[in-house]
Amino acid sequence: MGRRGYPPEFRRKVLYLLESGRKVADIARDLEISDQTIYAWRRRDRIDNGPEPGLTSGEEAELVAARKRIAELETELAVHRRASEFWGQWCPQEAVRSDRGGGQ
Repeated sequence: MGRRGYPPEFRRKVLYLLESGRKVADIARDLEISDQTIYAWRRRDRIDNGPEPGLTSGEEAELVAARKRIAELETELAVHRRASEFWGQWCPQEAVRSDRGGGQ
């Protein structure tokens, strides 16, 4: 099971408190959350809104999906290669080539 996260509204509230000039340590103490969590939310917000370089949340999700798809395709390719090697042992190449002659 994954770890339990905070609702988006709560995160927005924390970011609003930061923007209003409150210190991270004070917010963390008052809301009983880690100061590192607040720093991570602030960094994510800055990336998503442009001032800080990095992948936005949407780009990060897209990258995760792309990596997952690549892994699936690599697995599929490995299966096809093994099948090709297997059938290559049992089917001589000359027989395969003559079958491709178009029925002549």
